[in-house]
Amino acid sequence: MNMLKIYLARHGQNEDNANGILNGHRDMPLTKIGEAQAAEVANKIKEFGLSFDHVYCSPLQRARRTAEIITEVNDLPAPEVKDLLIERDFGVMTGVEQSRVEELCAPDILKTETINYFLSPEGAETFPDLLDRAGKLLDELIETYTDGSILLVTHGDFGKMVYAKYYDLGWEEVLSLFHFGNSELLLLSGDSEPGEAHVFTILQHNS
Repeated sequence: MNMLKIYLARHGQNEDNANGILNGHRDMPLTKIGEAQAAEVANKIKEFGLSFDHVYCSPLQRARRTAEIITEVNDLPAPEVKDLLIERDFGVMTGVEQSRVEELCAPDILKTETINYFLSPEGAETFPDLLDRAGKLLDELIETYTDGSILLVTHGDFGKMVYAKYYDLGWEEVLSLFHFGNSELLLLSGDSEPGEAHVFTILQHNS
């Protein structure tokens, strides 16, 4: 049985998060709060005695910078960029105010306690698309590593779909199941249940 442990971290708050703007592939830097959140998750990783054999991150700077802070604080090798970890392409919703999702996309949305998810606006990756990409990522990791621990620094929508694919759960169920906040850490492991995925949470200042 493959005993690889895969940890998933979401990037810290960036300027679009702070301003209520839908990020997607937009590439805005972390805010001061985002830098502090990344430092907090880095220090909690140290506190918990976690170590990673490899650290991979999305090519977008909010994830890259978060990964850099984690590796610096924990004396780990520099993170490696993996394009499969990039956030969902939001299509025509890229750069739009989050508050307009229902206005622009209803009824093709899924409402949760924290976020209204748009499902298929023009040019956007759908959640089934993301599940397919998550499957490619997991296949690649599991073929490459039989055991050890890997940290993936990624994004909210894609991180949830990696979790869904790993535990063979439906995308709609996972979107409503939990909030994957800035700089929070999840564990995907063959010896842990889906409900035990959160290693720790971080104080949130936005969705």
